Amino acid sequence: MPVEVGSIVEGVVTGITNFGAFVTLPGGETGLVHISEIANSYVRDIHDHLKKSDLVKVKVLSVDGGKIGLSIRQALPGSRRRENRATFEDKLARFMKESDERLQDLKRNTESKRGGRGTYREAY
Repeated sequence: MPVEVGSIVEGVVTGITNFGAFVTLPGGETGLVHISEIANSYVRDIHDHLKKSDLVKVKVLSVDGGKIGLSIRQALPGSRRRENRATFEDKLARFMKESDERLQDLKRNTESKRGGRGTYREAY
């Protein structure tokens, strides 16, 4: 049974390295779950999340020749993170708006503390 990109299947963890975990799929093929695709949070040590012979659900990300790219975190229920991502332009527009607001607040706060022009201060 050939694996298709985008399908979610169950597999067994057969090996763990410092960069990911190898998972054997139902058809006997082996794919790699990169360390960045294991959990939604930062993964320092893969052994904290997986161990050999664990049964895991994985999403097939890519099939390139004999290499199969897998993801555990995208197979989790409710994880449509990649599909709902804001575009670069949206992120840039939001950053620019927030930056302008911060700059205006900063100017407003510093002008009131300068003392203004033409004020006379006595020397002590």
